[in-house]
Amino acid sequence: MAAKLELDLREILTFEPGGGLIHFAGQRVLLWDPVAMGLLRKELIDTLGMTAARGLLTRMGYAHGWRTAETMKDALPWADEAQWRRAGGRLHTLQGQVVLEPVERREEDGPAPFAEALWHDSYEAEQHLLHLGTAEEPVCWSLTGFASGYMSYCNGKPIYCLETRCVGRGDPVCQIIGKPEEEWSEPCREALRFYETRCMEGALAQVTDALKQAERKLRAKRQTLARVSGVKEDPAGMVARTQAMKQVLDLARRAARVDSTVLITGESGVGKERIARLIHEESGRAHKAFVAVNCAAVTESLLESELFGHARGAFTGATHDRPGLFEAAHGGTLFLDEVGEVPAAMQAKLLRALQEREVRRVGENTSRKVDVRVVAATNRLLPTEVAAARFRQDLYYRLRVIELKVPPLRERRDDILPLARMLLAEATERLGRRVQGLSPEAAEQLLRYEWPGNVRELSNALERAVALCEGSRVEKDDLPEEVRVAPPTFLPGDSPRTLEAMEREYVLAVLARNGGNRARTAEQLDIGIATLYRKLKQYGEPETAH
Repeated sequence: MAAKLELDLREILTFEPGGGLIHFAGQRVLLWDPVAMGLLRKELIDTLGMTAARGLLTRMGYAHGWRTAETMKDALPWADEAQWRRAGGRLHTLQGQVVLEPVERREEDGPAPFAEALWHDSYEAEQHLLHLGTAEEPVCWSLTGFASGYMSYCNGKPIYCLETRCVGRGDPVCQIIGKPEEEWSEPCREALRFYETRCMEGALAQVTDALKQAERKLRAKRQTLARVSGVKEDPAGMVARTQAMKQVLDLARRAARVDSTVLITGESGVGKERIARLIHEESGRAHKAFVAVNCAAVTESLLESELFGHARGAFTGATHDRPGLFEAAHGGTLFLDEVGEVPAAMQAKLLRALQEREVRRVGENTSRKVDVRVVAATNRLLPTEVAAARFRQDLYYRLRVIELKVPPLRERRDDILPLARMLLAEATERLGRRVQGLSPEAAEQLLRYEWPGNVRELSNALERAVALCEGSRVEKDDLPEEVRVAPPTFLPGDSPRTLEAMEREYVLAVLARNGGNRARTAEQLDIGIATLYRKLKQYGEPETAH
């Protein structure tokens, strides 16, 4: 009898040495690797969030404890029910999950709670630290759930356990306190919601509502912008009238179906990051993170730590372990903007990460596997950089599995006005102004300007115009000076203009530059004044002399 009450594992656990079923107190059990459980925990947190994951693991532990108490009640010849009720902690230890130590209380400590214990070697705290690092809250969720489930079954009423100290948040030991539900103070009762099924239902409902609301806002915004710009709505909210840009978007969508590395090239401001986001949003990784980093904005000494992370104490100021952007983008997409600026020493490490699909934090000797789709972008001519030995050839080919060349805005003039109208609508909404569109003169100037800063410059110009506009539409005078004085361009777009239209544009531009002075305009154009008047009449211009 005494040996039975000591709960010796050798008398409770039975198994065949050659393999097969394993039984604990007469019930089938399984052997699970704790690291696998730790990976499951991380996946739950990454997928569902901390709140829902905690609720799931707490209730799983509760069910385990309840089931163990139910099984043990008749499995052993207990001397009395009190021994069975007190056996939960010992059973937890025998199962290898935690080592329990009773708390020794002194008289000055006051009355003892319903249940209290110190926990050593918590597998759950160990795995949380391994996969997720130090937490801000206690992390032994399934273990406290087990204790609560066991005591609740044994006592015929809800008994809930909470951690007051936890190794997973940096404490030297884990400590739990268990009380009947009604004895917990109001601040602590908030933590008891993790034992309720509606904890996860509430979290999922919030996520679902947020996603639906975001989808509704995005759909309404796209419809508004499409209506203002007069452009057929694109599923990704992109504008492409020119054939060259349509080909870029088509290739981007085809690239999104596979996990190959993509290199996006083009001048600064053409929208390379927007193309990268399109690839992510239309890929199988859309439900995971899109992480962007401007490699030119990070100093060489910090770039390695930024991309790969670092261990505590790796360098001055490294006060704790920190995952890098490769790990942050696990399962999703990592966008390396201005990849042509990566220093030579880092290029080899980046190449290794891409080839091996693993990273090594600064200050560590072990590598970590990562599942990341890399999209890179640059405004440099990488073949020229390779020829000058400033960029590794093998890294260039590794990045350029699929290459997308985004044309500058001056080569896609048929996109300028649709883009301008969409950007105008965005700026109007953002600044809270009531600006309905562009005047013909303002639209004409937008087409004349060369846009060396591409879409980014166009966006800034439209925001300035909306901010300064005094009427219901943007006028020519609301535009930046360099745009206002731009002469007509004679570069054809996708829809070339006639010679007559080009002549009209040029004549009116010279007349405008001369402040309407027809004599000076005729002289500069080397035509007679009568010829100029005749042309202006054809153009529908007033005949007032100057």
